[in-house]
Amino acid sequence: MFSKKVRIAFQALLIIIAVVGCGILGVFLGYNYVMSQTQRFDLLEKSMADGQMVIDETTPGSIMLVIATGDNTPAIAKKLKNEGLIENEVIYVMMSKLNGFDGGYLAGTHFLTKNLTYDEIMYILCQEPKVTRVTFPEGMSYIQIKNKLKDAGLTFDESELDEYMNSSKMFVNYSFVSDIASDEERDYVLNGYLFPDTYDFDMNADSDAIIRTFLRNMEVKLQPDYYERAKKLGMSMDEVMTLASLIQSETTDTKDMLFVSAVFHNRLKSTDPSLRLLGSCATINFLREKDGLPPVWAATSADILRDSPYNTYKFEGLPPGPICMPGVDAIQAALYPEPNVNYLYFCATGIKGGTAFAVTYEEHLKNIELYSQNWNDDGPAIDDEDLEELEIE
Repeated sequence: MFSKKVRIAFQALLIIIAVVGCGILGVFLGYNYVMSQTQRFDLLEKSMADGQMVIDETTPGSIMLVIATGDNTPAIAKKLKNEGLIENEVIYVMMSKLNGFDGGYLAGTHFLTKNLTYDEIMYILCQEPKVTRVTFPEGMSYIQIKNKLKDAGLTFDESELDEYMNSSKMFVNYSFVSDIASDEERDYVLNGYLFPDTYDFDMNADSDAIIRTFLRNMEVKLQPDYYERAKKLGMSMDEVMTLASLIQSETTDTKDMLFVSAVFHNRLKSTDPSLRLLGSCATINFLREKDGLPPVWAATSADILRDSPYNTYKFEGLPPGPICMPGVDAIQAALYPEPNVNYLYFCATGIKGGTAFAVTYEEHLKNIELYSQNWNDDGPAIDDEDLEELEIE
């Protein structure tokens, strides 16, 4: 018969062996789980890369799930449960922690189907959300940008976007926004600052996210030396952007932009009130678009009489703000006009976007007479009465 001390030692040894055995078994099972999980996710990644498991809005039975910024795992699990994609929120949360997915879910729009496993759902929700790529050419108006966003399938609230475009205080963290002067006659405070480029938008992006996407890019494009140059010209950056929008609307030719800019600068510096009337048809077309009217090559008599501060045939100097979204070439042209140029007038040739320049009004009228016949292809011909009213165009 074993002594008491031997029995105790034997029992202790059995406990140690059991603990070590459980530890070894746990390591073995854990290793196998990790390896099998890695294999599952490798297969899932491969199937997604091969396009075999790409789920989008066109997939039969697909369900859209929107993860909002700040959603934690329990909040996501609740959304999944509400959509019928999982049966148990608690199990999903536990598996998410065990699999290391917590903190890895990406905000945005995702598409899932009901036949997915919990692991597959977690993996998909950690991938880049569904985005819509939209390209905006230089010179687009705000109205055109809204329409292009809607055509691309974005589900924003149009009236809210309009409101945000006038809520500059919400975006004062962008230096150029805080420099915009307050003007009640301005048509949308942020007009001109939705930089034309190619963007990836979440299809459910809200107004704030949409505008910030544009503004972040604009902040990069407005180089520090631009501000120094504007100061040397005696202009604010907002005035430069306004001028750039006129230049962008008048021509798409990079070289002509420099000469168009020189014409505007020469007229803005003139002490002659008639020359300070910039007479840009681009501002007329801006007003016509707001009224739902088609653009014209040359302003009509009725257009010239429009009582709007954006009517540069009636009001001196620059309009209250930009009329379109200028690109880098137009912005640089506004800052660095062609030097030593005494042109005071220009008109479109109607040939491949060309522009004819003149020093005197008489030369300008000859150019109009010469090229106005080309305007009939895309717009109304100019009549004698309108000809007498024209300055620049």
